Amino acid sequence: MVQAKKVALYVVVVFVLYVIITDPETAGGYVELGFEGVSNAASAVGDFMTWVANGGNS
Repeated sequence: MVQAKKVALYVVVVFVLYVIITDPETAGGYVELGFEGVSNAASAVGDFMTWVANGGNS
């Protein structure tokens, strides 16, 4: 099982490097999309925590 995880990680790393080398503009778009997703998720968690802190009132 551990060996399969190592192989999968290796394949993902090779794929990421391939995309970066062959098409850096598209790779930059993927990175931007990833950061945007993380930012939206953090904002949603913050909104939820604010809602909880206010006693669940809208």
